[in-house]
Amino acid sequence: MIDELRVQDLALIHDASMEPARGLTVVTGETGSGKTALLSAIKLLMGERADASSVREGALGLTVEGRIFLSDEDRDGVVVRRSVAGDGRGRVHVNGHLSSVRELAEGPGASIDLCGQHEHQRLLQQQAHVELLDAWASAAILELREAYARSLDAARKASRALERVREMSRLADEKVDEAAFVLNRIDEVSPREGEYEELEEVLPVAEHAEHLLRVASSSREALSGDEGVCDLLSRLVRELQDAGGYDPKLGGYAASLEGALIDIEDVAGELRRYQDGVELDEEGLARMQQRMSQLQGLLRSYGPRMQEVFERREAARELVSAARDGGKRVRAAEEELRKAEESLLAAADALDEARRRQAPLLARAIGEQMSFLEMGSASVEFSFERLERSQWGASGPSRIELMYRPAAGLSARPLRRIASGGEVSRVMLACKVVLGQADGTQTLVFDEVDAGVGGSAAVALAQLLRRLSQTHQVIVVTHLAQVAVVGERHYLVRKSPGSTPETKIVPIEADQRVREISRMLSGDASEASQLHARQMLRDARAEAQETLF
Repeated sequence: MIDELRVQDLALIHDASMEPARGLTVVTGETGSGKTALLSAIKLLMGERADASSVREGALGLTVEGRIFLSDEDRDGVVVRRSVAGDGRGRVHVNGHLSSVRELAEGPGASIDLCGQHEHQRLLQQQAHVELLDAWASAAILELREAYARSLDAARKASRALERVREMSRLADEKVDEAAFVLNRIDEVSPREGEYEELEEVLPVAEHAEHLLRVASSSREALSGDEGVCDLLSRLVRELQDAGGYDPKLGGYAASLEGALIDIEDVAGELRRYQDGVELDEEGLARMQQRMSQLQGLLRSYGPRMQEVFERREAARELVSAARDGGKRVRAAEEELRKAEESLLAAADALDEARRRQAPLLARAIGEQMSFLEMGSASVEFSFERLERSQWGASGPSRIELMYRPAAGLSARPLRRIASGGEVSRVMLACKVVLGQADGTQTLVFDEVDAGVGGSAAVALAQLLRRLSQTHQVIVVTHLAQVAVVGERHYLVRKSPGSTPETKIVPIEADQRVREISRMLSGDASEASQLHARQMLRDARAEAQETLF
């Protein structure tokens, strides 16, 4: 949900801001007043690309800032800032941190859907039709889609495993001798996991055992031998303790030295235990040195780390095994792939069947909303085309597309090929109402949703937008008074006169709103049109109250 939006130096906007309502916000203004600039600002907030042509003439750059709440539980929101310099260079900041346009589009921007005519319309993307159907029928589809995805992944893994085994079999004859040599050489040494690291730790001790023993012995003797450090400190402690009877300060020194004496005695004890643990074993040393030499030989040939040695041995073992089993492993891998493909086929059939059952129900629900919008006998349906096995993807085994029938008796065509942008917008509006909160977006922005609409259809459109605002934040740019009167908040976009025109975006209420509604009704603010506008606003408020209670 967009909590606040501020725009600076974009097109004809110098500095403007708006705070859309949680429900329905309407934006009106005369043609050419600058409503397109406001939509461009929202696009930037969503993560669309920008260029220098959007910068207001004479300005150094443009800035769009907005705070977006990503859910009802979100209390702090996300602050997004887009800036574009006059040379076209842009920057994106999310919560004060530098970000990318892609991260913005996939993050906060994904919570906004701009439902404009022939632009940024997810409904025109064939992949979106599958998501539309699955989102609406989530309980019936989710488990089957997950089962299909698992089966597809298993089949892909089985296919890769078969290719790997076949490749090893093909190379076996060519490289089996080399692989057997590598396997024999490594197995002759028979390295253990962690053995090399252990030798690196203990071998230096064994090689310098005599020197280490001599140092440990001399150090221990200096500490605890006759007239050593311990004896000297013991005498000092006793003398200081005696003198402490006359001056407590000296007694304190005695206590400090006594603590040091304890530590030194502990070290002397540790040195004795260290001596006991070091052995002068010439034969053992020779064995360790020989073993280290063998391991280092393997490292030079197959390293530089022991991990690479183990990996080389495993690869050689697989190759030799493949050469010896006479095609047995290939047949086993082929059988695994056959089972995986059978399981995938069953999962694909189950997913398609469930979707085919749900598709007419969704099409009927969308059609009811289209009928409410007085689109005549127009209807939608879903087409299914089973793809070749090689074309199966994560979304399923079939191409599913939303088809539009302009009137009864006419052929259904792909929605993306519809010429009328107004029809696309109203079909999208019907889909949004049916989908409710399942579509994953928080804010819906409609542009030209009222194109070609008038009379009772305009009233129906207004009621549908109000209904949609119960589950989404809705911002609609409209030319219809019937839509404008149902908005919880009303913004007027107007262009100031003068040699340097500037677009203003201002909230309007009371008499200002009455005058704007009357302008939309009759092009003027006559007394009769203002009376009509007031009556429409009163009726809209009364209907809103009835909806609440």
